[in-house]
Amino acid sequence: MKKRNKVIALLLVLIGIVVGLTISANLNVQKLTFADQNKVPKKATEFLGRLSTSLSEVAEVVKPSVVNISTTRTVTLKNTPFNNLFNNPFSKRFFGNDFRSFGPERKFKSSALGSGVIVSEDGYILTNNHVIKDADKIKVVLYDKREFKGKVIGTDPKTDLAVIKINAEKLPAIKIGDSDILRVGDLVLAIGNPFGLNQTITMGIVSAVGRSNVGIADYEDFIQTDAAINPGNSGGALVNSQGELVGINTAIFSTSGGYMGIGFAIPSDMAKAVMQSIVKYGKVIRGWLGVTIQGLTPELAKSFDIKEDKGALVTDVVKNSPAEKAGFKRGDLIVEFDGKMVKDETSLRNMVASTSPGKTVQTKIARNGKEKILTVTLGEYPATETAAVKEGYNNVLRGVYVQELTADLRASLNMPEKVGGVLVSNVEAESPASGILKRNDVIQEINRQVIKKINDYKKVVSRIGPDDNVLLLIYRSGGYIYVTIRP
Repeated sequence: MKKRNKVIALLLVLIGIVVGLTISANLNVQKLTFADQNKVPKKATEFLGRLSTSLSEVAEVVKPSVVNISTTRTVTLKNTPFNNLFNNPFSKRFFGNDFRSFGPERKFKSSALGSGVIVSEDGYILTNNHVIKDADKIKVVLYDKREFKGKVIGTDPKTDLAVIKINAEKLPAIKIGDSDILRVGDLVLAIGNPFGLNQTITMGIVSAVGRSNVGIADYEDFIQTDAAINPGNSGGALVNSQGELVGINTAIFSTSGGYMGIGFAIPSDMAKAVMQSIVKYGKVIRGWLGVTIQGLTPELAKSFDIKEDKGALVTDVVKNSPAEKAGFKRGDLIVEFDGKMVKDETSLRNMVASTSPGKTVQTKIARNGKEKILTVTLGEYPATETAAVKEGYNNVLRGVYVQELTADLRASLNMPEKVGGVLVSNVEAESPASGILKRNDVIQEINRQVIKKINDYKKVVSRIGPDDNVLLLIYRSGGYIYVTIRP
């Protein structure tokens, strides 16, 4: 009996071993079969390999041309016993700026990070104006970790561009490409220092070209891309698949402050023209036609008997301007400028601005249903005077920056001819007028005195005392309102 039990036990063990080996073999077969069924085709791996290699090679070429820019600036704030309670947007909405007048002023250093692109072997660097604006000190860190002191050569707030220079030679300058031939869908790389993370590269496509009315700068012709751009990328490079600079990364559209798939870059054609003018003249010199213009709508086209669906409609001609001398009239539709098609008012403004003063160009217009060629010699865009009120006056309008309301500005902001005064271009955060005056407000009266020009503004503001209240009549968003500013 015992012998029989031993035999049965032995048979059970053998059966278990056989079953186990069979299951294991089946599992191995299934694993091998599974891998074979999901094998990536050779053509696909070869293509992806070539793409990966190409992107890596482009990145290696352009990375040394992108630099890290860190700035330090002095900020002045009121040191008040109510700082924690009232120095926030919610409290300001209800209490205004009345509590800022308590306590002494306190100065402290503020630092910021951005990016720049080396555009010449002898040290010229392109970046954004907002990256180096009001900086006391600019430090430039190269790809090889060398550090240099940056010197501002010139700035152009109208395009948000700036040129700085470092004292170095034989630098890895980037090749500047032709942004005018970019097409929607083209592959691009964005290179910069987001959040201080040096030499970060992201990939995307060109989502759109010719973006305007974004509200970032006066002259806008942005490249839109979905390549990730974040804080710190400003001033960095947008490059094409050939490793050529096609844009200067400038801003993002975001509701959270971070990347949301929409970034904007200044086209390299515009950046190159601005840079060359700054390096040669120390400032940006723009062409001037002397007309106010607006976009063409179907209703306007019908009213003016215009068959075209693109162009810039002349609403006024400045007296003694190049346009008046060339024979332009109100109601003319400008459809072509210097051999290039005019899509809308923004494209014409950019074309004229990028043309050198003194150049004679032919302009095609539509007038009374007929085409006509007008020859015009461009003038130089009149310099707008900016009142640096913060430094000149000690009253409630300190920190308010204004400029002349020119014909071009009036047209770009769609302001009626009857609106006169000076245009608010910026209001600093610590100004008593912060939260009351806004950018693009037009100041028409100060304490019931009419303001027409910058000189009127200076004359009136210079007589305002440090403890005086001010009553302003301003034009904003199509209407007139009175506002008061208290010290």
